[in-house]
Amino acid sequence: MKSTFSTIFYLKRQTVKADGTSPIMGRITIDGTQTQFSCKLTVDAKIWDAKTGRATGRSTVALETNRMLDKIRVKINSHYHEIMDRDNYVTAEKVKNAFLGLEHRQYTLLKVFERYNEDYEKLYNAGMKAKSSYSKYLTVYKHLKEFIQQRYRMSDIALKELTPAFITDFDMFLRVDKRCCNNTVWIYTCPLRTMVTIAMNNGWLTRDPFCDYEIQKEDTERGFLTREEINLLINGKLKNAKQELVRDLFLFCCFTGLSFTDMRNLKEENLRTYFDDHLWIYMHRQKTGVQSNIRLLDIPLQIIEKYRGLGKEGKVLPVPSYMNCLYGINAVAKRCSINKRLTWHQSRHTMATEICLTNNVPIETVSSILGHKSIKTTQIYAKITKKKLNRDMENLSAQLDNIQEYSNVAI
Repeated sequence: MKSTFSTIFYLKRQTVKADGTSPIMGRITIDGTQTQFSCKLTVDAKIWDAKTGRATGRSTVALETNRMLDKIRVKINSHYHEIMDRDNYVTAEKVKNAFLGLEHRQYTLLKVFERYNEDYEKLYNAGMKAKSSYSKYLTVYKHLKEFIQQRYRMSDIALKELTPAFITDFDMFLRVDKRCCNNTVWIYTCPLRTMVTIAMNNGWLTRDPFCDYEIQKEDTERGFLTREEINLLINGKLKNAKQELVRDLFLFCCFTGLSFTDMRNLKEENLRTYFDDHLWIYMHRQKTGVQSNIRLLDIPLQIIEKYRGLGKEGKVLPVPSYMNCLYGINAVAKRCSINKRLTWHQSRHTMATEICLTNNVPIETVSSILGHKSIKTTQIYAKITKKKLNRDMENLSAQLDNIQEYSNVAI
């Protein structure tokens, strides 16, 4: 519904300056609510027409005063229509603040998000942030922009107008319109929560719209390769050298625990020989910045030697694009009779589960190898394989047999 809007000018006659002039005031009225402001102009009361709200006569002072008042009116009208188009909700106070330069337009959700993404892009280009994280922020920004347009018929929304209902509505938008699963919704609300935190820390927002919002990440089954599947991968007869390269890169991650990005960024300077005369990987994970110290086992050592000198710009391995590797490793799996849809991240799961934990490597060591900030993250990867469970129970059974109270007991 269109609002009623008017702007008038009047003279503050009760205030008279030393030169005999009085200040001109402006009044904005929208839907019956009013707000006043100073026009920063003065005029002699003798030439002021209260009915028209203008100076009378053809004097230079009168003409210049009216010209400035017309200019003010045009600006106010422009701010009114701009706010109406942008927010679909306008008040006299908002128009006045916009005219006086007090409306903090940068303190809108998408403006804050845009600035954050610009800074994040610089960190990504500097190699300090992962591409996947940067892409996540871009995706959430795109979803928010679409949601605000669809739900509120606006191009942006002021931070002060964020409410708990906005958060729950966005949650529903992700689930219904974008068909996101619970964990994806959880992931996508995290960047929005970051924007709210920034706004509150800067005093642009006083109430947390997330105060009544709760969402829990659901545990998911994380796949990994078994020992038999690893052997199929190692001994498989592949079609060409490209498949062999992708297979070797996947195995490299399986036996080092590196993510695809960290493997791609691995340089010769990250390979060091320590006191034990073994070659180690020493690097900081791009995603978390946590230092990883990984001793190179026989299989990754062979892979490094196999492709030595083929990496560009000091890189250890010649790594193709992520999508080529992802498509390639599934073609390799099919050729090796592995009936499982693979993701590259399953190589890290394999390192944590089949390579380390199944072979009695302590979870604290696994956490260090994977470069996790918290051991709780490592526990998500940790799976007790049937072989390890059976071996542990066999060991327990043997120990109980050596305890006199438990051995050869008839019940």
